[in-house]
Amino acid sequence: MTESGNRAGPGRVAALVREVEEFVASGGWNQAPQLFALVPTADLLREQPDLAGQLDDAAEFTPVAQDELPEGDLAEALGRIAWPEAVHGCALVQEIVILPPDAESELPGVDADAASEQDTQRLRRAAADHPRRTEARLAAAVLRDGSASCVMRLRGLAPDDTDEIIESPELAPNLVEALAATLAP
Repeated sequence: MTESGNRAGPGRVAALVREVEEFVASGGWNQAPQLFALVPTADLLREQPDLAGQLDDAAEFTPVAQDELPEGDLAEALGRIAWPEAVHGCALVQEIVILPPDAESELPGVDADAASEQDTQRLRRAAADHPRRTEARLAAAVLRDGSASCVMRLRGLAPDDTDEIIESPELAPNLVEALAATLAP
């Protein structure tokens, strides 16, 4: 179910993913992927009352930054995560490179199903060096009830360019699915 099927309000997950992306954006570009646990604010304040002045007690959830993810395959790292019951959702923010569809033919040929780590790294370097690439920051958030949303910030090309923001629960279906799997019992 996407956020539009959420009984608690359609903007709940979208607001969370925007908050997380804006927090990461405040640190600038060229950051490693960042993972956040989404914990009910009331539970967090009950467990740690000293946080009362630091948290928005009106917010349903508070994003809690997690330790840095290990380097390497992100899907593999997410596959090893299982959240405790106290965590009602999670969010991930990562920087990506987007190429126009016709640029795929300009990349080195590799069978995606049989690609080795070396092939994957070579493709990533080729995409990062491509003259028509767009750098972006992708954020996705998922709750245990299945609601999800994504936001992507496209990096402006010139220093004075404004970044473009795109929001849609369908931006990254594979990432949403991988995050939802970390919440499975």
